Amino acid sequence: MNVNVGDRVEMKKPHPCGGKTFRILRIGMDFKIKCEKCGREVMAPRNKIEKNIKKILID
Repeated sequence: MNVNVGDRVEMKKPHPCGGKTFRILRIGMDFKIKCEKCGREVMAPRNKIEKNIKKILID
């Protein structure tokens, strides 16, 4: 999957706050994403994030 830093993505499952859109902050072995609804930053393994991305949103 071709994801870049700064992209907005919609995930299959929502964040506990109810938001489904996230901003990609860092890419590597782990992804750092930020929930656009509550502002919480989360780090998770690359394969888990890539599997849960529903679509890449265009700004």
